[in-house]
Amino acid sequence: MAEEASIDRDGVGGEGPSTAKGKKHKGKHDKPKPWDEDPNIDRWKIEKFDPSWNEGGMLEVSSFSTLFPQYREKYLQEVWPMVKSALKEHGVSCELNLVEGSMTVSTTRKTRDPFVIIKARDLIKLLSRSVPAPQAIKILNDEMQCDIIKIGNLIRNKERFVKRRERLLGPNLSTLKAIEILTGCYVLVQGNTVSAMGSFKGLKQVRRIVEDCIQNQLHPVYHIKTLLMKRELAKNPALANENWDRFLPKFKKKNVKQRKVKAKEKKPYTPFPPPQQPSKIDLQLESGEYFLSDKKKSARKWQEKQEKQAEKAAENKRKREAAFIPPKEPSSHLTDSNKSDKNTSDLAAMTKSLKNKAKGLKKLKAHDNVRAESYIADAETSRPKKKHRSSSKTE
Repeated sequence: MAEEASIDRDGVGGEGPSTAKGKKHKGKHDKPKPWDEDPNIDRWKIEKFDPSWNEGGMLEVSSFSTLFPQYREKYLQEVWPMVKSALKEHGVSCELNLVEGSMTVSTTRKTRDPFVIIKARDLIKLLSRSVPAPQAIKILNDEMQCDIIKIGNLIRNKERFVKRRERLLGPNLSTLKAIEILTGCYVLVQGNTVSAMGSFKGLKQVRRIVEDCIQNQLHPVYHIKTLLMKRELAKNPALANENWDRFLPKFKKKNVKQRKVKAKEKKPYTPFPPPQQPSKIDLQLESGEYFLSDKKKSARKWQEKQEKQAEKAAENKRKREAAFIPPKEPSSHLTDSNKSDKNTSDLAAMTKSLKNKAKGLKKLKAHDNVRAESYIADAETSRPKKKHRSSSKTE
């Protein structure tokens, strides 16, 4: 026995000093199995549960309960027989409590599938989140999974939350229908939650789309575009083992100009409190109004009221008369003086030109009145005189 104990302490068959110290050797059991490389085995396939696997049933009672809103009470009362019969097939009992507003599911002696209670819990959760009963009952199938995404706490501003939730739905629910087709999931937006039913892969895509939309990280339309691209790429067997990032579009978030918040100037800190403002009585004491009698006070108030009325009446009269005041002429005194200077200069120029014209006309008239005979006669008389002078000079 001592020898066996020593062998156990040393390790597996005494492999050496490293194992003798008690250190664990990682991967010592990772030996190739005969079914690891078998192409006929589909490891992702979920086999349908066979009751013969658990003939003894459940040892303990498991139960789950959930509350539902008041507006679902009438619908659940109508649909409860259908839900009860669906759960009875799997050996699960259910109870609808209208006083507390809760639904409860629990296992029974007839329950064989241990996971069916989790499915029943998801069923009552979906029913409380306004999923129709025929659709919610499909969750009991092994291939169907569900995810309830809480979106109410992702954003604080209620107006923005409502707008982004509408963005997720799209016009005439077109965006939601596109998401359902591309992901292969049933999606229902109700209040502060989004309920989704489908495969694990589809639920992962739906959660990403919903969270990106509500947090304003990416519009659902861009997610739809990428999903369409992936769908087309999946049809090509040549690209099955390649990375698709080079084919997928990359969307950049555009910078939207936001209002600049005006920074308030911080006043210098003073440990002393601000001075106390004078009260109404203090102001009356300063002005002397406090010591006046009631009659004088009322007379003073009446006088102040009359003065205010007179000011208001004068202002209204001024406004009414403003409509009858003629508009001011655009020309000013300076322009008038400039115009007068221009007029005087123009008159002087005109008189000068007229004088020049008159002189020119006189010259023309004198030239026209000259006769040829007189001119010839004058010429004849003037010539001998000149000769005589010359002769006299010679003599």
